[in-house]
This record gives sequence, C-alpha cells and structure tokens, in this order.
Amino acid sequence: MNSEYILAIDAGTGSCRAVLFDIEGNQKAIEQKEWSHDELSKYPGSQVFDTKENWESIRHCIQKVIRNNEIDPAAIRAVSSTSMREGMVLYNEKDEEIWACPNVDGRAREEARFLIENNFAEEIYKESGDWISITSPSRFLWLKNNEPEIYKKTKKMTMISDWILFKLSGEFATDCSVGSSSGLFNIRERVWSSNIANLLELAKTILPEVYESGTVIGTVHSQAAEDTGLLAGTPVVLGGADTQMGLTGIKRIHPGDLTIVGGSFWQTTVVSDTPLIDKEKRLRTLCHSVPNKWMVEGIGFYCGLTMRWFRDAFCDLEIERAEERKVDPYVLMEELAAKVPPGSNGVTGIFSNIMDAKRWIHASPSFLQFDIDNPSHSGKKECIRAIQESAAYISNGHLKIIEELTEKNLRNIVFTGGGAKGQLWSQIIADVLGANVSVPKVKESSSLGTAIYAGIGAGIYTSVDSAFEEKKAIEKVYFPNPENYQLYCELFDRWLKIYARSLELVEQKLTRPLWRANGL
Repeated sequence: MNSEYILAIDAGTGSCRAVLFDIEGNQKAIEQKEWSHDELSKYPGSQVFDTKENWESIRHCIQKVIRNNEIDPAAIRAVSSTSMREGMVLYNEKDEEIWACPNVDGRAREEARFLIENNFAEEIYKESGDWISITSPSRFLWLKNNEPEIYKKTKKMTMISDWILFKLSGEFATDCSVGSSSGLFNIRERVWSSNIANLLELAKTILPEVYESGTVIGTVHSQAAEDTGLLAGTPVVLGGADTQMGLTGIKRIHPGDLTIVGGSFWQTTVVSDTPLIDKEKRLRTLCHSVPNKWMVEGIGFYCGLTMRWFRDAFCDLEIERAEERKVDPYVLMEELAAKVPPGSNGVTGIFSNIMDAKRWIHASPSFLQFDIDNPSHSGKKECIRAIQESAAYISNGHLKIIEELTEKNLRNIVFTGGGAKGQLWSQIIADVLGANVSVPKVKESSSLGTAIYAGIGAGIYTSVDSAFEEKKAIEKVYFPNPENYQLYCELFDRWLKIYARSLELVEQKLTRPLWRANGL
C-alpha cells in the first residue's frame, strides 16, 4: 500500500464525506454521513445550513477515515474541499459564523422580485452568468430587510467549500469555480464584480480573495488538528465547486466536453473556452476550475435525491435484503426496474422541470397513470424506472438547449457521479438521448477532482492533465437501442405536455411545487 495520501472533503446537498486517495489516485477509504437542511417555520422556503452540527459531521468523517484505516496523519500530504454551489456562510468581526444557508434556500422571494422588476436581475445575469433565483444578491437584500442586525454584523462571507477550509486553516479565500456560483462574480474576468457589489450597496471588503484551484491558502491549525485527527501543519489547498471538481476528476476540461454529473442534483454540462451566456436566460454559465475555461450547465433538480426519497419511503424490503447480500439498496432497486420495459408500463414520473433560470418552477412531485387493475405491472418497479426516465428526460431537454447555444451536435457523452453506478440508468440515458454514453471507471469524480487540486498544492502534480492520466479511463460505453430511442422520442414529447399540465396545477395554487425559484 502506498504510504502517502491526499484527503478530499465533500459537502454535498444530501451528505458530507471524507475521501482518502493515494497519490496514484486510487480511493483508499471513505466515510460518509447523510444530512438535511431544516426550514425555519417563520420564513417559508428557507433552509438552514447548521454550521455547528455540520462541522461535527465533517470532522467525525475525517476522524473515522483516519482512525478506522490506521492512517498515519503525517502521511496525508494535503487536504482540500468541494461543496454544493450557491450556499454561503457569513461571519462577524470575530470570524464567528452568524448565518448560513445551503444551495436551495428560497426565502428571498420578494427581494428577487425586486431585482427582476427593477432590471437588476438582467444586469447581474449578463455579468455573472447566473440568474438571481438561488444566488447571493437576493439573499443579501433579504438579510438587509429581514435580519438587519445580522446584516450589520457581517464582516466576511464565504461559500461552503471555503468555510470547510476556513475551519481547518483559519484563512479566508475562494476559488473561481465556487466563487462564480455566488452571483457576485464577473465571470469574464474571474473576479468579484464591483458593478454587482455597487448595485447591491454591498461592501466588497466582506468578500474573500480569489485564487485559482490548487492554491495553498494555509495549513491545518492546532484546534483543527485536535478536532479532526489531521496533523497540524498539513497544507490546506483550494478545491472548488462540486460539479467542476467532478469534471476535473475525469479530465473533462476541454472545449466541447459534454458531461452529465448525476449526484443529488443532475448537471448536464459543456466546457467552453469563452464565457458563453444563454441570451434567453435558461441555463447558466460558471467558471470552470481550470484557468480560462468555463462551463454551461442545465440543472436537474433533486434527480438523485428523488431516488433516495423513494428508497427511504418505499423500499424497506430492498434495504433489508441489501444488508443480507452486502450490496447497496440501489442495486436491488435497479434489478426490479430492469424488469420493466421502456415507458414504465405507462407510469410517468413528474419531478424536476427542465431548467429555465428566469422562471424556474417545478410541478408537484407525482407519479401518474397507475393501472390499478394490474398491480403486478403498475407498482414499485415501475416507479423506480419512471424516476430514472424522468431524470433522463431532463438531461435530454438540457442537451437540446446546449446544442442550440454551441451550434454543435454533441452526441458523445460522459456520465459520472453516483447515478452512473447504475447500469440501467446509464442505458436509459443512452436510449432517451440517442447518444453514446461513456461511464468512467471513477464514478465519484468530484472527490477525485478535489484530490487532484490537493496534490497540485502539495507539489505532487504539476497540472490537472499530469495527474494520473489513467483515471479518465472509460469502464463501459452504452449505445442507444434504435427502437427504444424512437419510442423515447415520442414519450419525451408526451412527458413535456403532461409536465406542462401538471405545472398548471401549481400555477393555480392547487398543488405545491417541488421547488419554486425566488422572484416567482
């Protein structure tokens, strides 16, 4: 076993994890803890990122990955982090956390509406590449209007991955990939936007210094060493946003690289060597973690979390049998779904909508068209496949927009993330999109991308391209079945019409949406 390691910390929407790699990029150990983000009843749409409780989860994951695998802390060459985008943490003059929210906090509805009605949202989008739905501009206005004492006490702000590195090193810094998800960035220049800060009357002094991913910002301090089991003095290195780290982990860093990252949310992304911004304000553009590269993406809302919800709500038997077989419950769920033909015997899943950043609203989650006269062909297994098909429909919708923007036919796709562990899901994507879908050997590529940057900071690698080239190797290519593709073309058009009707119920306030963007 290699005696030197790199540690990646990953704070996603649905869980945190500590992942240990050797310097050849082989995953040696992982500790994970699922989490959720509570709503404050007095603030509808709010979600709280509990920094105290969540740091406890993160530090215990680090402790366990070191202790349970008998790792000498001195053998860990560097540590870095990645996280969900958009979430932010605020600090007072003593550098104490005083307010934090995860990515989909939706309390700032009136403030977002104000920015839209006064044409500020349009101006912010043109410079930042992202709409104001779940980004910092509307959140800062909300604080100013609703929690003015917090607003006045705020002396610093970071994104969540930056917060993890602050907890380890005491240093404030951000990288371009996660910083650009704030809505406060000039993505062309890859710096904080003075123009947007002025629009919001926001002091730029609260914003951390911006560096490229792979920059050493400090070392693990003594308190963090005591909390985590890491060695004091271990280099702390900037990683970045989870999607960009996922692309980095499998070397999707070149213009035209199209990737679907299947995590809690699903991102359909293409890399660009220019900051390509959608004039119709449907998709968003952020900085890639690689200098002078950007990425355009469409987001599938809760695609992975929907499957987790179904597992926890309806699959007790599969969870029990998975323990007996010592496999993941999702393996057994896919075995069930594999018995169902394309179209899920008519059962239709209504979950995420195709992204339209300027008016992003989702129908109420539901399954439609059960055949109650035929339960053996209209039950659990059909629902599992319907969830998978709905996620593929979302990716298909985003691919069509990306091809329109890039004026390219992008039919060779890489599928990574937790969703890519499922063979059936990969085949469904190939069939729905009518494209070759390559699944890399490394599925949890966000942690690997973060480890690459930790290794760059430690001087182990000189660049992303130079780090363990074989890790971008493809495990399997899924080719579309022509008959299934033709069927799915019809089913996709039908799904769009059903979704539009389901959305009408939300617009009429008869049902509650899966999620509604601020400003609507």
